[in-house]
Amino acid sequence: MNRVVHPIEEESYRRMRARLDTSHFPPLTRAVVERVVHSAADLDYASDLVMDEGELAKAHAALHAGAPVVTDVEMVAAGITRRETVCRLRDAVAGPGLTRSAHAIRLAFEQVGPGALWVIGNAPTALEELLTLGVSPALVIGLPVGFVGAVESKAALRESGLPAVSNVSEKGGSAVASAALNALLYHPVSHSEEKS
Repeated sequence: MNRVVHPIEEESYRRMRARLDTSHFPPLTRAVVERVVHSAADLDYASDLVMDEGELAKAHAALHAGAPVVTDVEMVAAGITRRETVCRLRDAVAGPGLTRSAHAIRLAFEQVGPGALWVIGNAPTALEELLTLGVSPALVIGLPVGFVGAVESKAALRESGLPAVSNVSEKGGSAVASAALNALLYHPVSHSEEKS
């Protein structure tokens, strides 16, 4: 299941690496940083992203073992290649004190249960809801964008102790959230992961 890299992507990475030294990052962290920076053409993500290599390694193994992938919106799902995802936004309904995005997260959790990888790139309320559910995730990629609630929801994610990829600023969005997941999808599986 080797991925064929287009020459434009190869050249884009070459130019990015000429401007940004990522050699000091451990392998999975480097993969996530580079793919997010590449997706946004924004070098500042290299110092804005927050993640832990050990957590990424466990999430990488879970992902390649078939753990479900849940997204907050269809745009995030559309950006994730080579993997089916769960997005329940179309089935969700807003109610008093509950956004449609938050309800979609509840519905998705009812469907997939613990151990999933959650990819939130749009709605801070989706991330906030996720933190109330006791989801026991393999990983939460929490990169919602915006000036209302995004920074606070990502800070709450980091404070929760859940395995996560987040960033400190208001930046984020569907493209960078799906890029972070794709980095784990595209990263090769080690022999030790194959045996376990």
